[in-house]
Amino acid sequence: MPLTTFHPHKNIDKFGRFLIIGCGSIGKRHLRNLRQLGIKDLAAFDVRQDRLDEIQKEFDIPVFNDLESALCYDVRVALICTPTSLHIPPALAAARKGCHLFIEKPLSHSLESVDELIEEVMQHNLLTLVGCNFRFHPGLQYIKNLIENEKIGRVMYAGAKFGQYLPDWHPWEDYRHGYSAQRSLGGGVILDRVHEIDYLRWLFGEVKELYCSADHVSNLEIDTEDVAEIIMHFSGGMVASAHLDYISRRYMCELEVLGEAGSIYWSYQDSKVAVYLASDQTWHSVIWEKYDPNSMYLEEMQHFINVLAGLEESQQDVEQASRVLRIALAAKQSAITGSKVAL
Repeated sequence: MPLTTFHPHKNIDKFGRFLIIGCGSIGKRHLRNLRQLGIKDLAAFDVRQDRLDEIQKEFDIPVFNDLESALCYDVRVALICTPTSLHIPPALAAARKGCHLFIEKPLSHSLESVDELIEEVMQHNLLTLVGCNFRFHPGLQYIKNLIENEKIGRVMYAGAKFGQYLPDWHPWEDYRHGYSAQRSLGGGVILDRVHEIDYLRWLFGEVKELYCSADHVSNLEIDTEDVAEIIMHFSGGMVASAHLDYISRRYMCELEVLGEAGSIYWSYQDSKVAVYLASDQTWHSVIWEKYDPNSMYLEEMQHFINVLAGLEESQQDVEQASRVLRIALAAKQSAITGSKVAL
């Protein structure tokens, strides 16, 4: 499934200036994608001058090392791309200035001030989207369609798996200095890979209780958990598991769904969905050749622009994202207490 062709909204200029807050790798990705999607009025903020120098050199846009000054620069839309523990303060500052918000996943590392942000968003009637790029992967979209059309009957179980050796994530930088490795910045594989929690909820509905076992088991120089096993019980009666780790030496991102009439297997790394139907005891496969991972981010940002234009409803606003965050934090709590947690 190729990337949907983007047609700039006829009133695209009315969106005003977009400010990227945090110019690490994801901030740069969003800047490039916004440019590709026709957004020209851009600015950037970061506390690191070296990053601002890189941004100015590559994009030739206004840059700021003071957030208040940046937000006063006629900004209408803010993208929060800071480390997880630093999402809420700039989001609140931007919301109070009347900025629509895109916030990278997860919404935060705790529930502190989350309700305050939701209240500000509602009070100012702001549009929001919290990063959920895996919802825009053609494999998961295909699976959602299969489930909604009951192609494998009633779903009873789903198992999501993600694993990748943390030093391989950004091989150009020291993993020990990244937010993933630092609890104080909101790191740890549960929050880092909230993708699996998010898309399981997207596919199967609300989680009513969970149990999690998580620990730091490797020699990685981090102070966060590097492996987690989460068992979730959904309101609809099904059970799902999520395996998350920083230790797998081969990249692994996949999902298995078991239904009364068949099963589904998705492999991100193989760009493949295979469907087994019990009725004819055969596998049916769909393969996406040469899939560009950036397509998910482009689709996600196109969706956000369509939300701003009033063409689509946000797939995950701040209130919905707070529910996903509560699931992730419940998993961390369960790992500490060794008990089930109700949601």
